[in-house]
Amino acid sequence: MPATRPKPRRSATPAADLLRQILQSQFEASLSMLRRCIRACPARHWESTIASATVRQIAYHTLFYTDFYLSPGEDTFQLRGLHARGGDERGPTLSPGLTQTQILAYVTICRRKAREILSAETPVSLDGPCGFSRLIKLSRAELHIYSIRHIQHHTGAIAAHLRRIAPVLQGAKSLRWIGQGWHP
Repeated sequence: MPATRPKPRRSATPAADLLRQILQSQFEASLSMLRRCIRACPARHWESTIASATVRQIAYHTLFYTDFYLSPGEDTFQLRGLHARGGDERGPTLSPGLTQTQILAYVTICRRKAREILSAETPVSLDGPCGFSRLIKLSRAELHIYSIRHIQHHTGAIAAHLRRIAPVLQGAKSLRWIGQGWHP
């Protein structure tokens, strides 16, 4: 009877590659939607209030935490020059945020960081701890999904607000849903 060779173990790499591609696509779609809202916001409404914060503050908060949670851990996050103007969202007070132009540049920074960080993730890192004490129960993979949901939560609030205050944005074709990937 011929000796049977053991079946080769399936590599986790294709699954990890697929997960990284999906996460990247969804980060880009959610950031594209936020970017569209920021661009569509009439300048006179940039300081308008949604609940207890302005559009400016909510957009900044969303990107600050996207940037923060894309870091390998809370101890490795580094404040950028733009944070000196916009504020450190980890503090006890609401940050002032940035101008629309500065926020649009911050979207680009977060998109670039997402691409860099996700391309470096491995099956081990995605399954490992997220690196943030407040979210200690989340794996790194789940933290990425959590971050995407956070972007979409605030983007939805901004989009609903804009549709209420700007008649030109009430049409079915304005501020449309993006299913995947980056849309300039």
